[in-house]
Order: sequence, then structure tokens, then C-alpha cells
Amino acid sequence: MSTRAVLEVIALGAEDAVAAQAGGADRLELVTDMAADGLTPPVETFAGIRAAVDIDLRVMLRLTDGFAAGDPEDVARLVRAARGMRAAGAEEFVLGFLDPDGLVDLDAVERIVGELDGCRWTFHRAIDRAADRDALRKQLDGLPGLDAYLTAGSATGVDDGLPTLLTEAARRGDPGYEPRIMVGGGLRLEHVPRLKAAGIDAFHIGGAARPGGWDGPVAAEAVRQWRRVLDER
Repeated sequence: MSTRAVLEVIALGAEDAVAAQAGGADRLELVTDMAADGLTPPVETFAGIRAAVDIDLRVMLRLTDGFAAGDPEDVARLVRAARGMRAAGAEEFVLGFLDPDGLVDLDAVERIVGELDGCRWTFHRAIDRAADRDALRKQLDGLPGLDAYLTAGSATGVDDGLPTLLTEAARRGDPGYEPRIMVGGGLRLEHVPRLKAAGIDAFHIGGAARPGGWDGPVAAEAVRQWRRVLDER
């Protein structure tokens, strides 16, 4: 069984995907519209990326900016999006929604997860804007397929969230804390040694894989640099 750290890279299209895999990424998060912090890509984008690479793909289920699922029709649209991606062959997903009070929107999450046939999924950085992170984790505990939280520990990024990440890593195995912590959001290479020392073994990058910014593609060498650091003993 491999013990190497998981490196997940955001991909907007097949070019990104091919470069990320060449650089050593283990998994891709598929999104569109990073101006809105990443929305559900078209099914055609998923299909093109799936044909281009053979690493794991997690597809974002999020149709509007922000972390609210919206009204019942908006939730129905998310359910249809999940159904369409499943029909196209998607097997892993990313989602997460809060209500206006910053509590997990459990109804919306459960309705969407119900379409995923037990597929693995990540609860994304909505946790970093939750009113109570611990309560959110416990409410989601036991939902089928939930195997990771994408988090910076803080809405403002890893610099501010590092103490929270280390505290949560120390609780691994407690109720609500079984899913893997995947750190992303303002993550820099210099954060990695301390996070790894705490037992965190999954890392998520987006802009860090793009030396030219979000207007440019993923660069294999940028991903390769992260791979080298993550593989250091």
C-alpha cells in the first residue's frame, strides 16, 4: 500500500490535466469559472479530461458563487448535474453547502449525495466559513462516500488556519474526524513540512501550479516541484 502524500491539482481542461499528471499529480479537481472559485464543468469537459489522463478525477458540484445551495429548484439543478456526471462516468465528486446561518445545509447535501451511488466525495472549503466546524463534521459523520475535507483551517487561508489544521489532525479517528484532511487555500511549499509532521498527507493546489496565473495553464514543472517536496522524507 502506497504511503506517499496525495497531490490534487485543479484542472480546467485537458491541457491542465495532462500537465498535472506529467508533473506527478495523483488526482485532479475538475472545475470551471475560477472567477467564481470553481463551478461544475460541462459534461464535455469531464469527458475530454477523462479521455486524456488516467488518474483520479473529482468533479465539482457547485452551480453559483458562494456556499449556499439555493432554493429547492437550485438544489434540483445540482441533483440533475450530479446525475448527468454519473451518467458520463464520473466516480468522485466535490461539494459542500451552508445555510444562511453558516450551518451545514444537510438537506441539500443529503439530496445530492443520494445521487452519487456511494461514490467518494470531498466536502470542500465551505467548512472554512462554517459557524461551527466541529458541529459540521459531526452532522456529516457517516454520510456515504465522504472521505475528505478540503480546508485551509480558516477562510483567509493556511497562514491563519494552521493552528486549526494541526488541532484537527490530532483528532483523526474521533467521530466526525475520520475523513482525510486535504489542505488547500493559500497553501505554500513552506507549510508542507509542519503539516506532514502532524500526519496530514493530502494537499491541494490551484494557482501554485500555474506560474502565469489563472489565465495560463498548469505547468508540469510547477507540479513536479510540489511532488518532490511532498515525497521528501
